[in-house]
Amino acid sequence: MPICSNCGSSFDGRFCPSCGRSAGAPATGSASLTDAQAAALTYLLMAVSGALFLMWAPYNQSRNVRFHAFQSIFLTAAWLVFVFAIGLLLPFRLGLLVGRLAQLAALIGWLYLMWETYNGRDVAIPFIGDLARKQV
Repeated sequence: MPICSNCGSSFDGRFCPSCGRSAGAPATGSASLTDAQAAALTYLLMAVSGALFLMWAPYNQSRNVRFHAFQSIFLTAAWLVFVFAIGLLLPFRLGLLVGRLAQLAALIGWLYLMWETYNGRDVAIPFIGDLARKQV
């Protein structure tokens, strides 16, 4: 049974069912990162790194990397809306306190997402993960 040179899946026939590449087609570009490493790096610079990995071949061909890139972009957008809402709705001192606690929670969540993704675990954030799955 042949193994796809792009995504590593084994398949029968002329086309890989995972990525759609032809059995005889060479991969476009050489990947120096594993799939898990690239997926974890989509969170590094939030939406910026997510968008970069959506543009870089061969990483943009991987469903896993694309999912995490979209999740990173949507999570960044949700975070910006949340921070803006805190600034508008809460009094100054309470807003500072809630903002600092939210920043600490975001840092812990960000590190958790990178770590779990790097170790090959599929972490989907409620609602945001569903939106990201629809984009892949």
